[in-house]
Amino acid sequence: MQRPVYNQSPPLHHPVPQHVSTVPQLRSPPPPMPPPQSQGGYGSPYPQQQTPGSAAANHLFGQYGNFMNDPAAQIATQFGQTAFKHGQEYLEQNVNRFVNISALKHYFNVSNSYVVNKIFLVLFPWRHKPWSRKQVVGPNGQDGWYLPPRDDINSPDMYIPVMSLVTYILLSTLIAGLRGQFQPELFGYTASKALVVVLVEILGLKLGCYFLSISNESQLLDLVAYSGYKFVGIIATTSVAAIVNGGAGTGGWLSWLVFFYTFFANSLFLMRSLRYVLFPSSAVDNRGPMQPAMQPAESWAKRNQKNQFLFFYAYIVQLIFMLILSRA
Repeated sequence: MQRPVYNQSPPLHHPVPQHVSTVPQLRSPPPPMPPPQSQGGYGSPYPQQQTPGSAAANHLFGQYGNFMNDPAAQIATQFGQTAFKHGQEYLEQNVNRFVNISALKHYFNVSNSYVVNKIFLVLFPWRHKPWSRKQVVGPNGQDGWYLPPRDDINSPDMYIPVMSLVTYILLSTLIAGLRGQFQPELFGYTASKALVVVLVEILGLKLGCYFLSISNESQLLDLVAYSGYKFVGIIATTSVAAIVNGGAGTGGWLSWLVFFYTFFANSLFLMRSLRYVLFPSSAVDNRGPMQPAMQPAESWAKRNQKNQFLFFYAYIVQLIFMLILSRA
């Protein structure tokens, strides 16, 4: 008997989607890369963030360290130091041709008590005695030298003239500011005017000493120091004028009274002090026991010429220059 044939079931098919998904396919991030190891072998598991400035500084110092470790750089550094040393020595030698540095230091060897007493002497020289400078005996018992200003009130110094000049410049610009006339150029103008006055005064003194055959080893520095003491009286005059007039001007009878007082005080101070600088051979009380025998006496005409020159400088020249400098 034939078995009935059953129909086989059709094969199964998975359904095919009829639309395309627009959702992006998500992926996991890639594993982090290991940070680069430093040259010194000190690594860090986390990346180190540096600002641009710190990175540039580290780079600069690294190059500087490499530069200093370079043998050629060390040789260049030593050569530069040697050249600087020789240049400094050359400069000192050339400066000493015009100004004796060791002698210049002598004029700045001052003390507080000397400065106060010297200013008092410049302003009130009427009853001061003696005017001769003090000396000390050398090792051989004959040669001597003058004491520094801190040990001798009659010794000229550079500290008071320099500080007086600076104070005069600042005070003049301050008074101009109180009058509403301040300009930055006033500093240069006032300093130039004061320096020109001092320079002309020194040149005139040296020219007079040349014609009168007056010679002294330390004469130039002495004259520079004495020419700067006038600024003490000028400062007093301009200060009184500014206080009385409230900075509005420099006139008034009181300011003129102070001006003429300081002028006569400065003139007497110069007459008594410069006697031992311009007339070393005629200043008997300036010579100590360590000095050699006195030179032959000068003629009356020669001494008269020197006295006239000193009087002209101490009164006429100082009057003109103090008037120029006091009229701010």
